[in-house]
Parts: sequence; structure tokens; C-alpha cells
Amino acid sequence: MADKDFPCGCFNPVSRRRFLAEISLGMGSAALGSLLAPGSIFGGGGVGGTGTGAMAGGEEVILGRPHFAPRAKRVIYLFQSGGPSHLELFDHKPLLQKMNGEELPESVRGEQRLTAMSAGQGAFPLAGAQFGFTQRGESGLWVSELMPHTANIADELCFVQSMYTEAINHDPAITFFQTGSQLPGRPSIGSWLSYGLGSENKNLPSFCVLLSRGRQGDQPIYSRLWGTGFLPSEHQGVQFRSGEDPVLYLNDPAGVDGQDRRVLLDHVAELNGLQQDEFNDPEIAARIAQYEMAYRMQTSVPEAMAVAGEPDHIYEMYGEDSRTPGTYAANCLLARRLAERDVRFIQLYHLGWDQHGNLPRDLPTMARSVDQASAALVRDLKQRGMLEDTLVIWGGEFGRTAYSQGKLTRENYGRDHHPRCFTMWMAGGGVKPGMVYGQTDDFGYNIAQNPVHVHDFQATLLHLLGIDHEKLTYKYQGRRFRLTDVEGKVVKGILA
Repeated sequence: MADKDFPCGCFNPVSRRRFLAEISLGMGSAALGSLLAPGSIFGGGGVGGTGTGAMAGGEEVILGRPHFAPRAKRVIYLFQSGGPSHLELFDHKPLLQKMNGEELPESVRGEQRLTAMSAGQGAFPLAGAQFGFTQRGESGLWVSELMPHTANIADELCFVQSMYTEAINHDPAITFFQTGSQLPGRPSIGSWLSYGLGSENKNLPSFCVLLSRGRQGDQPIYSRLWGTGFLPSEHQGVQFRSGEDPVLYLNDPAGVDGQDRRVLLDHVAELNGLQQDEFNDPEIAARIAQYEMAYRMQTSVPEAMAVAGEPDHIYEMYGEDSRTPGTYAANCLLARRLAERDVRFIQLYHLGWDQHGNLPRDLPTMARSVDQASAALVRDLKQRGMLEDTLVIWGGEFGRTAYSQGKLTRENYGRDHHPRCFTMWMAGGGVKPGMVYGQTDDFGYNIAQNPVHVHDFQATLLHLLGIDHEKLTYKYQGRRFRLTDVEGKVVKGILA
């Protein structure tokens, strides 16, 4: 075909052989670039984008970078498993104390769902908190005497007193908070973030998990809460344990050194690569990435866990328990060290908050186990200039009832599960400090103002990290799933 047929000069025909030869050079350059700088040639979702499978630290991630400028770079989620009583800790209700022992008005409870543990008890005597409240800081926030250290940082905290959920039992309620569904099998928050944004430290997982217990005999925690569900398995949370082996199976076995391990991994990677070429199974690539991460963690994990080098004044700030591995205080200190090393999502689970009975005895025990260390974590992050871009979250899966479960006496009472309203607090990471958002009624039983659903909380968390919760999705079994399912709205009233 002659050029005279195209007088505008807008078409320059080439042969198929020449086209394939020239495009192969471009593809080779792109491949080399991806090896030298993973993630640099893939823009990901970018601002307002939807993501195209960028690489970050050797992991496949869907965004590569946030949809918009983030307020927070990382999250430390202090999950209080069992359902802390908002009425004894953060939601001051003088009317409950005044009406102690009187029957909860039927107009307040209505036809709301009750657990099997209190549905048949007949009477519902109101139980006033036996612990005093005072207004603290310039913000004048009400905080219980059970939380003196938390009270001292009241001006750093944003209390959300109007949280609610549909789940009424522990396992579905915790699963709902962590995965966006009451049914097991969905990816956890940390896995979504790892999949969406990847890690800023290629030598540590982007999602780390720490467990502690305030007292014996409480509800268990399951590893599926930090699982990946249907996401690629390299995005699951890595549990750090107390003791000589913080991460199981990380150390080399006897008689094997680092060089031997490297040679072994290289050969295994070659075999896995052959299998990947044949079957194109994404889990094979995930397994290769996990092996490589484990190899890098052999050096990075001992360094991150070396808390013995912390100065005495830091231990004094977090409390004497911080010297004992596996305690809540020690885990808070470790969480700060992981945040310093750019771990994106650090999840602490603290068990023991299920006070159906013996609340006046057990709740102070639980409060003492978390109060000083939680406050110290916020103060420590602030003094290091990290609180501004670190979101700290404190809260459980639901609250407790305004009435006593079972018999109410002068010395003893308990509270049942209450999903209708409860309190969480946040600090740093783009939320307004020294404020209360939402309000409950005079009984602390129903929400009176600005309700915040679990999906709203999750949407807001993602927003603070620069993610549009409606755009972080994964297609599975013909449907596009997301953390907030088909709901959720950003709580703009708490954004700084």
C-alpha cells in the first residue's frame, strides 16, 4: 500500500515481523524495570483509580498507592475481646445510678432482641455503675476512675459513643468487626489493607497480630480472624508470640545455616516456577512470596522483637508488665516498635472483657491490665512524631446492657451483651482529638444521636488510609466483594 493513499501522513505501515521485533524490546525493558524496582512501573489505582495489580515488596497488590492523600500511614488496633462495658468506662449515665434497682422501662427496651442468657429472666433491674466519673482535660470528656491513665490523655482521644452492630453473640460480632461479615470466610481488615497497599517494609509482614489475656476463662480467639479468606494467602496476618520463637518455623533447623537455606529456597523456587508455568495457580506465586518473606524475616524479626534495648523510662511509661513478654503492655510496646518499622496494620487482641457476673470484681482487673499501656502507646507515638500518621483504635465487639443480668445486689451484678450502642475511641491518624461523637439515651441503651454502624467504622478506617472503600474490591465466585459489603459511609464528623 503506497503512502500516496494516505496524504495526511497519519499512517505508516510496517510488516508484522518488524512490529513484533520492536514491541519485544519494549516488553523486555518493562520486565527488567519490574525486577529492578517492583511497583514503579505499575501505577496501581492512583488518585481515583481502581487498581491494576501493582507490585509492592514482592507481593501483588491491587492499588499500589492510595486513591487519595491518606491521613494515616498505619493502624494499631487494640481490640478488647468480650465486650467492655461502656457504662462503667466511658459513657457516664447519672440516671442509672439514681434509678439503681428499678425496672428498665418497657418503652426503652421495646421488642428488641435479647440473648438466651437474659431473655427469660423476667425482671430487668437497672444497674448503676459503682465507679465514679470525672471530666478530664481541656475537652472535659467524662472518663471512669477505672481508667486514670486514659483520662490523662483525654484531649488526644475521639470517643465514638454511638457504635452499633446487629451481632449479639461473641464469635459473629468479632468476625463482623474484623471481616465485615458475621459469617466466617471473608478477608480480615489487615488482609484487605495488605492486598490493597502492600507493605512499606519488604523485610516484615504488612499485617502483624499479637495476643494477650487479662484474666482466665473468657471467650477464645480464632486465627481465621486474621486470615485472608478468598484473597491471596500471602496477605494473611502473621502472629507474633512470646518466647524464643516469635514466629513459628522461622529459625533454621539444627545443622542448616543461612547460606544453605538460601540455596534450598532458590531450588524450591525453580521447581515452583515450573509448576506455576504449567498450572498458572496464583497460590503457587503466593507460596513463593511467603518463602521469601520468611527468609528475610529471619533477620528483621529478632531485631524488631529486641525490646531489651528499650530504656528504663519507656518501661516505666508502659508499666511494669511491659517487661513480661506476652502481656498487653509488652504487646503495646512491641506494636510501637513494629509501627516504627513501617508495618501497616498491627492488630492486638486482649481477652477477658465478658462480665456476665462479678463485674465489680473483674472489670477493675481488666481495666488495670490495659489502661496504662494504652495511654502510654498514644503518648509514646506522639513524642516520637508518629501519632499524626498512626491511627490508634480501642474497642470491642459490642457493649453491655443497662440492666443487670440475673440478680442485682449491693455488692455484685453483671451485664449481658448489648449491640444497640457502645463506645470506642480513636487517636491520631487524622481524627479530631478531644471530642465525643454520637450520643446515647439517658439509660445508655439506645442511640440518641449520630449512629455509627460497623461498616461505617470500616469505611472511615479505609478513608483515613486514603482508600475509597467502594473501590477496594476482589472478584470471587462471580461477585465483587469488599470489606464493607454493600454498605458503609465515611463518618466525616470525626475527621480532623
